[in-house]
Amino acid sequence: MVRFNPKARLDQSRVRDAGASGGRGPAGSGMRIPLPGGKGGIGGIVVLVILFLLARFLGLDLGLGGGTSGDSPAAQKPTSGLVQLRYEDCRSGADANTNQDCARLAIENSITAYWADALPELRDYDGGGARQFRAIDALYTFTGSVNTGCGPASSDVGPFYCPSDESIYLDTTFFDDVLERQLGGPDGVFVEFYVLAHEYGHHISNLIGSMGLVRTQETGPDSPGVRLELQADCFAGMWAAHASQTRDADGNLLIEELSKQDLDEALAAAAAVGDDRIQQTTQGRTNPESWTHGSAAQRQYWFTRGYKDGGCDTFAARTVQVR
Repeated sequence: MVRFNPKARLDQSRVRDAGASGGRGPAGSGMRIPLPGGKGGIGGIVVLVILFLLARFLGLDLGLGGGTSGDSPAAQKPTSGLVQLRYEDCRSGADANTNQDCARLAIENSITAYWADALPELRDYDGGGARQFRAIDALYTFTGSVNTGCGPASSDVGPFYCPSDESIYLDTTFFDDVLERQLGGPDGVFVEFYVLAHEYGHHISNLIGSMGLVRTQETGPDSPGVRLELQADCFAGMWAAHASQTRDADGNLLIEELSKQDLDEALAAAAAVGDDRIQQTTQGRTNPESWTHGSAAQRQYWFTRGYKDGGCDTFAARTVQVR
């Protein structure tokens, strides 16, 4: 089980809690996990995100957040009424060792610290030269529903990254209610951390320009959307390989150790949200041509690839399928 350095100092500035609210039904959001019944999912390319990427590519303003559209309903963020009590006592690695909320905050700190150093080594898909790292704007936890820069979303959509406001939204009931009970996924603390690292991977894809390569809703095991999802899994593996080297602002190590159990939980979670596993569970059959996230084998392979050698250029690979 992951162990945090008790002396590490935690940065609370980007982790916020939007509390609980009544569900409003799912809306087009960001990159997310495929859920049973077609309600949403980890990393899926939904209509609103496609519109966002097309708008950015064509220089159009479709009111999806930022620019002059900041007052539009789709651009709202949970900036008022935030329940900060959830994280206010999360100050050290010792707190992270005894409290899941504090552990979540510590993992966000670790992922941010890793990518601040690693981003310049990645390929720039826009050809504009070296990219400057910027952290996510925020990690919001919520239950029920939440406003985002990509529009209102309910718990039905699962965890997701919104490229419009560069924030991650995490429904904390997802792991027990959906991943474990509905999909038969693993029960372990590192499962959530894998998901968080995956969603942060989408932020990295956004920064380096590979997210902009996905401009259609094309599906299939080698489709651009699947390549983007597998890149996020690969980026999660890259972080996991270096997590025990990340440091706080004072130079203290944040994480003392990731165990084999932690990595096994990440791989089991990756398999549980594979398109083939979800289709088999919910429909009794699989249809590779409809895949939007990758199979269980693909997701496990690319997480492991990132962990072993950091070869995460899924868009340059001739195929991302696992033979």
